[in-house]
Amino acid sequence: MKLAIHHRKGSFSERWVAYCERKSISYKIVNCYDIDIIEQLRDCDALLWHHHHNNYKDALFAKQLLFSVKKMGVKVFPDFDTNWHFDDKVGQKYLLEAINAPFIPTYVFYDKNSALQWVEKTTFPKVFKLRGGAGSKNVRLVKSKIEAVNKVNRAFGKGFSQFDSWENFKEKYKRFKNGKDSFIGLLKGIARFIIPTEFSKKHGKEKGYIYFQEFIPNNTYDIRVIVIENKAFAIKRGVREGDFRASGSGNILYDKNEIDLETIKISFEVNKYLKTQSVAFDFVKHNEELLIVEISYCFTAEPYDFCPGYWDIDLNWYEGKFNPQEWMIENLINE
Repeated sequence: MKLAIHHRKGSFSERWVAYCERKSISYKIVNCYDIDIIEQLRDCDALLWHHHHNNYKDALFAKQLLFSVKKMGVKVFPDFDTNWHFDDKVGQKYLLEAINAPFIPTYVFYDKNSALQWVEKTTFPKVFKLRGGAGSKNVRLVKSKIEAVNKVNRAFGKGFSQFDSWENFKEKYKRFKNGKDSFIGLLKGIARFIIPTEFSKKHGKEKGYIYFQEFIPNNTYDIRVIVIENKAFAIKRGVREGDFRASGSGNILYDKNEIDLETIKISFEVNKYLKTQSVAFDFVKHNEELLIVEISYCFTAEPYDFCPGYWDIDLNWYEGKFNPQEWMIENLINE
């Protein structure tokens, strides 16, 4: 057994490499951007690459490369079922609807007239999203028909930047005011008004479609459940002050008694259809019904180090520290 690992600082790869070192598992570091990456993988049994949604190079070809490598007979993480819908809320809409998952009603339009006709008939508020972005980026509450019409006109006109410098600054300012970010972080937020992110420069504008989701009121939190094969762990995330969004807030509760066990059950059941190696579900509650907001194959590793334990697929609880990145390698080896 020989593993290939694409290394990126701050990614899962740091824990993958540490695990291989500790367990004496043969591995080599590869660069998936190399022109001869396919040849580099000829002597490997598996490739692990924690590709990132904010890296424009990853967004261009990571899914295509991983699918191609799988066709070589080399196991991969993440595989096609795990990551084809990553950072693609439009794709997730069709996927979750197709398997009858408990998904928030979502509406996507590909022409201006259809969108405007829907706006005339629907009620507000609604949640507007771009198809990509994590941590509540590119997510806005549209409170009126006028706002919605403006969004539609822009979607089928000049389009939306993937990076909103004003929203970024407001988030930096809130974090600075609450003592969660430094003055340097605030200055970086100001600098983004002048210097856009590399991703937004290369990616171009989002246009030609518009995405709305039903607004679920009176939620002060969401629940994030992560399933890796037959194990699951979860956190409860409070919404931002004066906001409706919880993702990226940093207001986290780890007590397992704060987690509705039904979210764990639903997550395992839905993943039987998704067949992913790793999936994160975001849940909110509406009239006692738990609804999925969106999904992702990956997550920021460090916050989950404080989880006090995990559940198995039979909903048995296992107290104690764990390393989900190690589960990823172990499951890949077991294949």
